[in-house]
Amino acid sequence: MKFGVIVFPGSNCDHDAYHVVSKHIGQPVDFVWHKETNLDGYDAILIPGGFSYGDYLRAGALASFSPVMNSVTDFAAQGKFVFGICNGFQILCEAGLLPGALIRNKDLHFACRHVHIKVENNQTPYTSELENGEVLSVPIAHAEGNYVCDDATFAELESENRIVFRYCDENGALTDESNPNGARSHIAGICNEQGNVLGMMPHPERACEELLGSNDGRDIFRSLTNTIARQ
Repeated sequence: MKFGVIVFPGSNCDHDAYHVVSKHIGQPVDFVWHKETNLDGYDAILIPGGFSYGDYLRAGALASFSPVMNSVTDFAAQGKFVFGICNGFQILCEAGLLPGALIRNKDLHFACRHVHIKVENNQTPYTSELENGEVLSVPIAHAEGNYVCDDATFAELESENRIVFRYCDENGALTDESNPNGARSHIAGICNEQGNVLGMMPHPERACEELLGSNDGRDIFRSLTNTIARQ
């Protein structure tokens, strides 16, 4: 089993993702420079948070044209696992691997704090160690985390059970106050139709140690590891 963490100019959570894979789930992991095109030998690719290319144009837009993203698209088409976090979620949407878009937060302010998210679908490779309805405490750090999509796309996401995480309060209720960016239907994370590509705006890699305020994110990475091990 081997993981790759893509590094773009401006990535700032690449080392966090590397640390979680190497230290907390104990698997081999490499940094993959954004100009690389060979992803042979990897079982999962992580696209970390940060500000790729300074978030010029739109968040994730320039990164979606990096050479590595053509390889990521082929990688995902083979049924292998691609996990985009924060800026990684934005990149996946810009690259067409996930539907919808991430726009400015509803209050136009950068949001950086712990929030609660509820597990909506524990039948994905990334949530198999979690329970439906389970509430996790994870941090956010973004200015463009407001998930939007058209009505037809939203209907597909709901009918196909592709909404994986929603923002909620500590009791799991979907309140206006618990939606930190104004995302449609409180959406914090979605997967593709096959379930092998996940994008989420909160940072589970920053919630893997109690010292940092929560270790609720650890089971997301454990779920993925266990899924790969069972193949």
